[in-house]
Amino acid sequence: MNYNQLGNTGVLVSELCLGTMTFGGSGYWQAMGTLQQDAVNDIVRTSFDQGINFIDTANVYSFGQSETLLGQSIRTLGLPRHELIIATKVRGRMGEGKNQVGLGRLQIMQQLDDSLKRLQVDHVDLYQIHGFDPITPLEETMRGLEDVVRSGKVRYIGCSNLAAWQVMKANGIADKYGWTKFISTQNYYSIAGRDLENEIVPMVQDQQMAILPWSPLAGGFLSGKYTRDNKPEGDSRRLGFDFPPVDQERAYDIIEVMQEIGAAHGVSVARIALAWVLAKPGVTSVIIGAKNTEQLNDNISATEVSLTTEQLEQLDAVSARPKPYPQWMIARQSNDRLGVFNPTQSAVAK
Repeated sequence: MNYNQLGNTGVLVSELCLGTMTFGGSGYWQAMGTLQQDAVNDIVRTSFDQGINFIDTANVYSFGQSETLLGQSIRTLGLPRHELIIATKVRGRMGEGKNQVGLGRLQIMQQLDDSLKRLQVDHVDLYQIHGFDPITPLEETMRGLEDVVRSGKVRYIGCSNLAAWQVMKANGIADKYGWTKFISTQNYYSIAGRDLENEIVPMVQDQQMAILPWSPLAGGFLSGKYTRDNKPEGDSRRLGFDFPPVDQERAYDIIEVMQEIGAAHGVSVARIALAWVLAKPGVTSVIIGAKNTEQLNDNISATEVSLTTEQLEQLDAVSARPKPYPQWMIARQSNDRLGVFNPTQSAVAK
């Protein structure tokens, strides 16, 4: 297991992060997994023993059950708190009340206290907003996050599912007032979903932030289970494949190439899909979820797969999408500044 710097902090996190969306399985989340305490203990112990020190959860996962199961597991297993980087999130609805949703200061402070109780800890290492709140000013959200950092209940803050301009605006507000900035962004990123490369990846590299990809197997579509000859029937995952959205025919082209490369390495398609994400610029820690230890161990083994330059180029080519505007124009106009045209060499030649 390799360890990477979390944004521009001094914190090192494992290149794989244990996602806990499969813990609990209440209501909507039954489609993701219904793991209860004994199974959760096995998953958490296996992850820790394999070198994973980074665990991600959220208050809305099974409406708090995920946090409760995780907190109890850490306590039952006797895992050293100082060796764990625990991340959770706030934004989603946690009740029927008018103010039990969103990113106002009231919600941030109340939900953090509730999360800490469920996790049985006195602080979280990374507190992330789970999305954008269209009715709460970013100034209020960033001030609320600053307050919980100053309280000692949060070490660092991050965001998830925001547009690049929203991240930059939020951090600009924080910079203006001397408040804590986002150090990471958690976004959907897979070889079948590369939209992140248009705006988020360049922003992260410029700002020295961390990318924490979620759903690197595209909701299970890239697990190797599905091919053109073995398509999912009906509502096989209950949620179907609309989350995250997948262009299935294009994904089958990608899967066929991953099958060839997987066969060359003697590994599963899932490992190749994860190895591709792990190799991408800006990626700090890839979030993996599992319904059992066998699946978990297969995912962890992706860290042992070293794709050749040729194989990465092959995968990039089959999964490439046309660049949107203005990205294609920026790339075109950058040619004479990135080595395609070198005026210094021309001058010397004369």
